[in-house]
Amino acid sequence: MAELSILLLCACLAVLAMPIYLLSFLGIWEHFCEKFFFPYILEKICETHDRKSKPHKQELFRNLPNFTGASGELRLLEIGTGLGANFQFYPAGCKVTCTDVNLNFQRGLLRNMGKNQHLHYEHFLVAAGEDLHQVPSSSLDAVICTFVLCTVRSVDETLKEVLRVLRPGGAFYFLEHVAADPSSWKYFWQQVCFPTWKLIFCGCCLTREIWKNLEQAKFSELKLKHISIALPWTPIQPHIVGYAVK
Repeated sequence: MAELSILLLCACLAVLAMPIYLLSFLGIWEHFCEKFFFPYILEKICETHDRKSKPHKQELFRNLPNFTGASGELRLLEIGTGLGANFQFYPAGCKVTCTDVNLNFQRGLLRNMGKNQHLHYEHFLVAAGEDLHQVPSSSLDAVICTFVLCTVRSVDETLKEVLRVLRPGGAFYFLEHVAADPSSWKYFWQQVCFPTWKLIFCGCCLTREIWKNLEQAKFSELKLKHISIALPWTPIQPHIVGYAVK
């Protein structure tokens, strides 16, 4: 009965999203989504999500200065910088390298750079999390990744790159939405929404158990908590937050 319900709900969502599926079939949607729709909708969603996640981010990034390198400077890289929503939480004077695969966030990114002039912006790299070859090995004190591991092609390959670019003793900070408990209604809705959600939000995967990838990666220490961020009418309420030390 449950399987039948999922199929019926998936069918209903597919019908509602038929124009998007048609545009995708014609090869039009992906370009439109990346250039126009996703930057616009992300900025609107971020207003709510940033407000809900702010206390968690404040707590998460509180100990960032503890990972300042021997030079006395904190060098950090953010994977999937997007609109720069995290800049406000970084300590004054730290040197930031921004990376993203989508150049169409530029207007919002520049606006947030202007609001956060307590930081030194070193580079902007067009790069995916799985391929940070432009960044030297063991060159960073911290790597930041929030709401990005849901869209990377490979979580494991991304974490390998994180470990490569971090210096020994450096830290990887994360805040990600994840799969709900498989026995819960939340997981049921994630399964129902998944095909359409992934298409609309440029590959965002609702059912990744990212905490397992982190546990299996070769970090020397892992601080991880499961939390819930209340986002009504969305299937992305279960989250993980924490940091891992190389």
